[in-house]
Amino acid sequence: MKENVFNQEYEITKRDRCIQKNHNALVVWFTGLSSSGKSTLANELDKYLYSKGIHTYVLDGDNMRKGLNSDLLFSVEDRKENLRRIGHVASLFVDAGIVCLAAFIAPFSEDRNHLKEIIGYENFVEIFVDTPLKVCEERDVKGLYKKARKGEIKDFTGVNAPYEKPEKPDLIIDTSKESLNEAVLKIIGYINEKLQLEQ
Repeated sequence: MKENVFNQEYEITKRDRCIQKNHNALVVWFTGLSSSGKSTLANELDKYLYSKGIHTYVLDGDNMRKGLNSDLLFSVEDRKENLRRIGHVASLFVDAGIVCLAAFIAPFSEDRNHLKEIIGYENFVEIFVDTPLKVCEERDVKGLYKKARKGEIKDFTGVNAPYEKPEKPDLIIDTSKESLNEAVLKIIGYINEKLQLEQ
């Protein structure tokens, strides 16, 4: 069937859309344990960039699983498919000239590397939210760690499933040591040059 699928080329390009918006497009990917602060950082960065006239959109794990990925469970295979779909959605946002902020645990290096291939290494900023497990458990924003410790949730990252730390992330943020404002300023300092259009 794939041999009957063809790529349709359009005259308006990613470059055209970026020029229209007056900034480059990219994906800022937040990876880390549950309750590490990924979504909070994405939300705060979103507000800052929006205030500066940057066109943004946030993709979040729970929200995606309520819609596009509602048919997927939490097996290794389904987690891979979850991220594959998200990668292609994020790639579409980049093609549309938008800065996509993605907050997902994405625990395995293989899957994160595949995301970079889908989205394009030049469009991908990897931020490792390296908040200690102990702090994440103390926060336990959604009560998931307690359930995992009781055996009510199987294959929960950090408790009974592994998390492979990124070897060379673009940035590392520990929300137990850095304030929200400090972390956002750190991210902005890193991506600011990437957002500038080449003349």
